[in-house]
Amino acid sequence: MAADAAQVATVAAAAGAEELAVTLCLLAHRIQQLTDQIQDLERRLALLAERHASQLLTVVGIGPDTAVTLLITVGDNPEPLHSEASFAALCGVSPIERSSGARQYRRLNRGGDRQANAALHRIAQTRRRYDPFKYAKTNEGEENVPPANHPQAGGRTLAAWTTT
Repeated sequence: MAADAAQVATVAAAAGAEELAVTLCLLAHRIQQLTDQIQDLERRLALLAERHASQLLTVVGIGPDTAVTLLITVGDNPEPLHSEASFAALCGVSPIERSSGARQYRRLNRGGDRQANAALHRIAQTRRRYDPFKYAKTNEGEENVPPANHPQAGGRTLAAWTTT
């Protein structure tokens, strides 16, 4: 009786292992198909970005995916963008006055296109990582950062810089 149970368990394990191998093989093929599809789409996006916004691709920190995101943001906007301020507001990086009695504050606009906002954030972070010398501390301990390059400084400035 124990020998029969062991034999049944061995046959079941072999059948289970074969099913597992087939399933893993199918998953591996699907992963390869998706990887190929992703690479094809990335090539197509790069060609589109090169064709429609080649000047953006020359800027440090802007790759094809970021350029396409900014192009989509501008293209989805029904109103024409008349100024840097309107583009900054569209991306959600324009300052908004916020006052409480005698104190006056500015905070960033929480509205706008969140994808464009994230794209501008990636540009700023990449530029910060690409040229760390600009972000070196001075002897006094203050950061020596140009406003257009600082990730938290004028989002409007960064937005304007990417549109020029």
